[in-house]
Amino acid sequence: MSQPTPALHRWIKTDCGRAKLADLQQRRGPIARMRLAWFILIAALRDWPLANPDQSDVSTS
Repeated sequence: MSQPTPALHRWIKTDCGRAKLADLQQRRGPIARMRLAWFILIAALRDWPLANPDQSDVSTS
């Protein structure tokens, strides 16, 4: 059985962004939480035009 995709992977689409997200989510403290929020905002804006690699693009013609 495959694990469900985390909700933030819908917004952060690159492998390096997802790795950084996992790293920042492990850190504790108020400054770390602010940095995580800032990262999510900027990464989501940068990755917005990219295709989501988790969704297969199967077209039926």
